[in-house]
Amino acid sequence: MRPPRARYFNTTGTCDPLRHYMLPPTQRLPQARVLIEMDRYFVLHAPRQTGKTTTLNILASELTAEGDIAALSLSCERAKAAGDDYAAAESLLLDSLREAAEESGWPEKLLPPEAWPRVTPGSRFGSALSEWCRRSPRRVVLFLDEIDALQGNSMVSILSQLRDGHNARPKGRPFPSSVVLCGLRDVRDYKVASGGVSDGSNPASPFNIVAESLRLGDFTADDIAELYGQHTQATGQEFTKDAVDRVFELTQGQPWLVNALAHEITFKMGVTGAITCERVEEAKERLIRARATHLDALVARLHEPRVERVIEPIVAGTWPDTDAAFDDDVSYVHDLGLIRGTRDLEIANPIYREVLLRVLGDRTERFVKAEPRSFVLPDGRFDLPRLLQEFVIFWREHGEVLIQQEGYHEAACHIILMAFLHRLVNGGGHLDREYAAGTKRLDVLIRWPYTSPDGERLIQREVMELKVWRPGETDPTHDGLTQLDRYLDRLTLTTGSLVIFNRRPEAPPWHERGSFEHTTTPAGRQVTILRA
Repeated sequence: MRPPRARYFNTTGTCDPLRHYMLPPTQRLPQARVLIEMDRYFVLHAPRQTGKTTTLNILASELTAEGDIAALSLSCERAKAAGDDYAAAESLLLDSLREAAEESGWPEKLLPPEAWPRVTPGSRFGSALSEWCRRSPRRVVLFLDEIDALQGNSMVSILSQLRDGHNARPKGRPFPSSVVLCGLRDVRDYKVASGGVSDGSNPASPFNIVAESLRLGDFTADDIAELYGQHTQATGQEFTKDAVDRVFELTQGQPWLVNALAHEITFKMGVTGAITCERVEEAKERLIRARATHLDALVARLHEPRVERVIEPIVAGTWPDTDAAFDDDVSYVHDLGLIRGTRDLEIANPIYREVLLRVLGDRTERFVKAEPRSFVLPDGRFDLPRLLQEFVIFWREHGEVLIQQEGYHEAACHIILMAFLHRLVNGGGHLDREYAAGTKRLDVLIRWPYTSPDGERLIQREVMELKVWRPGETDPTHDGLTQLDRYLDRLTLTTGSLVIFNRRPEAPPWHERGSFEHTTTPAGRQVTILRA
């Protein structure tokens, strides 16, 4: 007998419990079973690479194995090619349905009929489902995965047929007892896509039949410990508690990131022995530099108008212009997984936060010619004062051009300084960035490892706060120093730097910008102010 293959952390496609470390998927969505037992139609949505397809496949298998339900999960992705051609979309969906049923290993009596009813295009999908349910000895439950793939008129047609079939069930029409529509978007966006409106005023919307809209959540810290514990149990290699805590801090439980960090460490880096925080940090850097498909798919959205309208005030720390359309944009960006919630606008996790700024600063980084190693002092520490002086030279020479870069104008100063820091710090140290809408600042922590003369490994920590003096606003120096005090308190540090960018028309000419002053904060700390 062939020995079982070793399991590993999966970062591509659907998970298989025989091949991959994974948490029991249906435990992540207990409400689904309740709604299915109530014969409800509902939406399941979550960002990409969070386990939606895996959850649906296993839930379908479990329900079917129990004997009362024939539950089938199929992808609508093939129908994307049909565009507005709803007749073609119907044919492609029905082909996918039959293939999924045949691949399920079901007995003949549960399979859909070999020939679908010959009816007018625009009603074929609903008629086919009715015919299948009429023949089936069990209740039929249908999971339509990747429902977002349907376009325009095809989306309208399929959703309308589902609504019609749902509403005709009390009159005796055979139809699936429960349908789950699974994709990136919440119910609100399907209303818009199917000809409805987001305020719920269209009574003919296909989604007046939906009972719930469920969101597949991220992992908790305990979930990560359980997942990584499977690897420890299988191999004996331990993730230290500090490492697990750091993974949760960096990912906030985003499932793909949790698996990707572990895969990077255990497979690509080939780490032996206990897995520590240092290994997690190294894996994070490798993951960001590699810009895996999942990360690339996210950052490709950054210049979509709806996404830029939400992300720009977060990076800039400003209050967005809010209206009904902005609320929809926030929900859309949340559905993509880029922000943590829809109330307090913050990037979803520190890894995304870093990736976003690196991507937005790509253009600036190409202008930075300074040699990173030249900022390392003879004792191994990082020379922050010299870096700030070099930034002044860079800002005078390139700032006026770079600040006019396409898009994200309100956040341009933050993006440019972050790109400069990243180019010069990340060769040997780490940058931690904190920013959110309405804060009017961006906080930066530089962590630089070095070795003391007696051989002790130490971490140099330098704090920097960025503020922008915009037209019509008062001088932000006092607020900046107060906020810097709070940041230093939290990090138990005694000194830091405040960088203030002047975006007012009356700002000094570019060749005169970049003055330094040494002052004290309200708490009496000695700090440096750079006025750029």
